[in-house]
Amino acid sequence: MALHFEPDEFANRLQMLTAKMAEEKLDALLLFAQESMYWLTGYDTFGYCFFQTLVVKADGTMALLTRSADLRQARHTSILENIHIWVDRVNADPTMDLKDLLDEMDLLGARIGVEYDTHGMTGRVARLLDAQLSTFGQMSDASYLVSRLRLVKSPTEVAYVERAASLADDAFDAALALTGPGASEADILAAMQGAVFSGGGDYPANEFIIGSGADALLCRYKAGRRKLEATDQLTLEWAGAYAHYHAGMMRTIVVGEPTHRHRELYSAARETIQAIETVLRPGHTFGDVFDMHAKIMDERGLARHRLNACGYSLGARFSPSWMEHQMFHVGNPQEIEANMSLFVHMIIMDSDTGTAMTLGQTYLTTTDAPRALSRHSLDFVNK
Repeated sequence: MALHFEPDEFANRLQMLTAKMAEEKLDALLLFAQESMYWLTGYDTFGYCFFQTLVVKADGTMALLTRSADLRQARHTSILENIHIWVDRVNADPTMDLKDLLDEMDLLGARIGVEYDTHGMTGRVARLLDAQLSTFGQMSDASYLVSRLRLVKSPTEVAYVERAASLADDAFDAALALTGPGASEADILAAMQGAVFSGGGDYPANEFIIGSGADALLCRYKAGRRKLEATDQLTLEWAGAYAHYHAGMMRTIVVGEPTHRHRELYSAARETIQAIETVLRPGHTFGDVFDMHAKIMDERGLARHRLNACGYSLGARFSPSWMEHQMFHVGNPQEIEANMSLFVHMIIMDSDTGTAMTLGQTYLTTTDAPRALSRHSLDFVNK
């Protein structure tokens, strides 16, 4: 089997999950998030673009319902033994197969939690599921149960995050070697992704973000490439990925002579990220991190140019996004604990002057000060 963790680690995770289920008084849990299945069993696939679910009972019994294309995938990459197949056919409704499976598992009338808030659960599937199970048992939204358990990383997970961070650094080195007047975004992007692959890494859970000129103010990937001019700006957001664990980074590189506005925005970004390091530790919340971000940005008159979030938890994630549920935004009560891997980003987009500035890196929290996982400094980058 292609497992990335020892059996004892999977056993500990299952014990953590069943203990939480008992606390929530759940008889069973239906997992639809691929990262939940991966964390709990090692199951590694992109087959969640179709219907599949992992049933976990309160006693630790597990059963996977998936398509035939993923049967061998599940056997090869996971600890799962009880695998059921629903058959592709015209007007197929796999929630009927799920209902039969739940009945076989003696769950009629049970309290069943469901992971609704995930890319593995489409609106259509949710409607079919609710229609089939509304009279079968007592259904409840348990979208964040496993997600919260995944926040604190085990020693093996920390090692994977550190490896991912090293790959992210390699990708930045590759970008820096090519960036300058006349450089092609296509070549830069190819070099960055190639560095991750050459280092033994994986595809990231979403595309690397690259944009220059006016596109440097965008926060998402888009199609189309250009070449850098003699005076330009290049925004990059990327992640190293190893065993699906991510470590994000973000930079805006100024090509040619920087403007006063570039320097001004960089100063604000660096001051803010350094201030955040003082609250990115136990005793504070995710909301505290955002409040520090907003305070400094707003004091500098940048309220219109900042975002309403300044980072998020990172871990093992699958397409279409490497972002975890837990984000740094106003009022988030999630407490910071040791051994969380957290991506902090400063994104300042001044559309009035057409100026972009970003600064971001991944931290591992400790019992005291956070540890930056990148070997690169936070210095202004000018090529």
